[in-house]
Amino acid sequence: MSALTAEIDRDVSPEEELQSRPFLSLDAVDRVELTTLVDNTIDVLLASTDTVKRPPRDAVLGGPKSRLRAEHGFSTLVTVVKGGSRHSLLFDAGLTRDGLIQNMEILEVNPSDLQAIVLSHGHADHTLGLLGMAQQRGRRALPLVIHPEAFRTRKVVFPDGHEIRLPPPSRADLEAEGMAVIEEMGPSYLLENMVLITGQVPRQTEFEKGFAVHYAEVNGQWAPDPWIHDDQAIVMRVRGKGLVVLTGCGHSGLINILLQARMLTGGEQIYAVLGGFHLTGGLFEPIIPDTIRELRQFAPSLIVPGHCTGWKATHAIAAALPQAFVQNSVGTTFIV
Repeated sequence: MSALTAEIDRDVSPEEELQSRPFLSLDAVDRVELTTLVDNTIDVLLASTDTVKRPPRDAVLGGPKSRLRAEHGFSTLVTVVKGGSRHSLLFDAGLTRDGLIQNMEILEVNPSDLQAIVLSHGHADHTLGLLGMAQQRGRRALPLVIHPEAFRTRKVVFPDGHEIRLPPPSRADLEAEGMAVIEEMGPSYLLENMVLITGQVPRQTEFEKGFAVHYAEVNGQWAPDPWIHDDQAIVMRVRGKGLVVLTGCGHSGLINILLQARMLTGGEQIYAVLGGFHLTGGLFEPIIPDTIRELRQFAPSLIVPGHCTGWKATHAIAAALPQAFVQNSVGTTFIV
């Protein structure tokens, strides 16, 4: 193995993680509200319930400037409620600047109410929507938490030789937009200890083997980057229920992420899991049965696959966990 490949292909032993990190004290909240600002799909006919609020149909069927947009990307407004106080952050930002901003305007999400931004990883479909945010929220400094490896230039090389470049976020551009960039590899807190960022996730399962056709540029050379170490999730604890885990793409492996959430919080019950699980395509569809087997062991009360989960995995999850499964759609608010 070359020194370059060794640098990018390193991993963190779960045993080392358990020995070196104490359980983190995550404050319990009364309620979590998660609003899907950007995702791949919209379904205008989905019905609301007491805990799943779909957007008004006018927001989906209106004119081009007044209707919600779906795109290949992901972004969620995260609001925690405790003792009558509400605190909000943005988790990921979608692929296009106008897509995120337009959906925020239609859903009446005020960017000035955001207290922080967390990026799950550095891929463009989770970051590019941040550009232009300053025009909507002014120049007030806003903390943005990101893993340092998210700034790497990357690409996916398909078996037929076709390549897709994945431009990273620009630290200079983010700072020009008024964001205070905080690079952090390990777990950290936001919103007064009510939101936990997992940081880099140890790879513990045997079947979640990473993204084999993914590469990163390091020191001017391309090297395999299957693990995408910057992939991280956020975790909240709802009083009387358990943990709410929100993923971006789940490149770390959904089960690895859930194991990390439980490890960091002392073995708390997983109550809800939402986000992209990256189980689509020929490389990942073979691990759908293993993923579902382990998901059943966690027995979440709510599971909402989105973004890169894929049609086959979404339907398999719905069949395996029918009482917990809820279909995602842009503009939906999940109340936990």
